[in-house]
Amino acid sequence: MSYKKATHILPPELLEKVQKYIDGETLYIPRISSRKKEWGTATSIRRELRDRNVQIYTDYLAGMPVEKLAEKYFLSLKSIQRIVGRFKKEENR
Repeated sequence: MSYKKATHILPPELLEKVQKYIDGETLYIPRISSRKKEWGTATSIRRELRDRNVQIYTDYLAGMPVEKLAEKYFLSLKSIQRIVGRFKKEENR
């Protein structure tokens, strides 16, 4: 998200109307629904998290206890259990 100067993009009469409601404060204007992107599509974070989770599951299958996995990956026990559970579920399909 980037900030734009309202004086550079809004017509003066519209800016005056907006100022009646919110004067000198920050205003978030959401995207049009059809232009919204899914989370993680603009960066590589989805792939990075998937790779990390695959490694967690690989370590789990190699016998590493969930407590050690939590320490190694700086995650809570619950997060490790959730990741392992998802992979087990995928295998059973």
